[in-house]
Amino acid sequence: MKIKPLALKQLAVAILVLSPSVQAASVSFNDAWQTVLTSSDALAAERANVDKARHLQDATSDLYLPDISVSANYTRLDKPVEISPSDLLDSMPVGDLLASIFPNTTNLDQLFTSQLTDRDIFTSSIRAIWPIFTGGRINAAQEIAKGKTEEAKYMLVMQQQAKFEDLTKFYFGVVLTEQVLQTRIDVEQGLKKHLDHAQKMEQQGQIAKVERLQAEASYDKARVDRQKSARDLEIAQVALTKLLKLNSPAMPSTTLFTNESLPPMDAFIDKTLSDYPGLSILDAKKKQASGVIDVEKGKYYPEVYLYGNYSLYEDDTLASKTAPDWAVGVGVNIPIVDTSGRSGKVKAAHSAVTQVNYLRAQAEQDLSVLVEKTYREANQSLEEYNGLKSSLALAEENVRLREKAFSQGLSTSLDVVDAEMYLAGVKTQRLAAAYQYVISLSRLLAVSGEMNSFNQYQQYQGLEVKQ
Repeated sequence: MKIKPLALKQLAVAILVLSPSVQAASVSFNDAWQTVLTSSDALAAERANVDKARHLQDATSDLYLPDISVSANYTRLDKPVEISPSDLLDSMPVGDLLASIFPNTTNLDQLFTSQLTDRDIFTSSIRAIWPIFTGGRINAAQEIAKGKTEEAKYMLVMQQQAKFEDLTKFYFGVVLTEQVLQTRIDVEQGLKKHLDHAQKMEQQGQIAKVERLQAEASYDKARVDRQKSARDLEIAQVALTKLLKLNSPAMPSTTLFTNESLPPMDAFIDKTLSDYPGLSILDAKKKQASGVIDVEKGKYYPEVYLYGNYSLYEDDTLASKTAPDWAVGVGVNIPIVDTSGRSGKVKAAHSAVTQVNYLRAQAEQDLSVLVEKTYREANQSLEEYNGLKSSLALAEENVRLREKAFSQGLSTSLDVVDAEMYLAGVKTQRLAAAYQYVISLSRLLAVSGEMNSFNQYQQYQGLEVKQ
């Protein structure tokens, strides 16, 4: 049974790319991106970090609340606390006069000695301390927590941008290797046809044996190259499948594409400098450093607080009966000598703010360079892809003419092989240029925060790259 060339190509791809027991899962780039957003462990970790920062920020709102605690104490004394008339006389300013009037107080002590407490004392009370002025440290702590939450949110956005670029490389890397494999299959088929033709011509005595050997060696090398391309496709496909966490091999349905042109470079630069999350992270760090300044400055101010105590349980003793059940008051704590190094910490916090300012300026400069470099690379790839169009037409015509000339004995087998390899080289170079354009475009859209517009460039404005 004779297999047609088109059927042979489809059969080869099916055998070499797909496992016989596992069916490939067709997935578009947009679906793949949604899968990454929902299933990536790295993004899940960043979202958990955002939740942690948000919970810590919520916790700072409790700083305005009073600190209320319930305490219970048990005390064992060496002896009960007692007071006798003689003790009272000794403690009075007129104790000597009273002693002369009552020279013998022994009998009085035996009759009138009072026990204030037992040896075992148990008390329980509820206490409250409510800060009403802390020198602005509570507000500063809340601002620091808010800055950390913002930093965590922008870290999540940066991680999403990184994953978007990774997906673009893996996804279109599979598309590229698949189309390179198709090119290798075309070369193999062309050289197989050439070998069959050379064998017939050798049998008819029209060409020398060396010409047939040249055709056979070129065909064998093309087959090896095709097998290597198939392995490269399998490797790229495994990486994409693992990234998407699929149970079957991922087969992209979105092809490589180009655009007629890109928006002005200044538009990408302005959007990047206004929306890049890395700059917002530096702003959040600056807010945190400013909060540290306020915290350390607040240590120079007095603390004013309300406090109260209410007895919940007390022993049935004379001391307990005379003690008040509750007490409230206002307290002031004025720092005189502080050992925490507040002065140095204020200076360090100011230095941190200055550092962040310099880092932001440098980051803006680096981002401008990155955007300009990536923009020029994208345009260079477009120029390369479009510039090779005439070379592709020439290479296809050259293959046709060399085959015809060989059949007429006007060219050698090596000429035909060179023509086939040149055609394959032009095709591969164009595919690589299209791939590099897509990668550069995705980086431009990622750093400028325009990842959602990738579908517009691909689906609505894109020019599909065909074999």
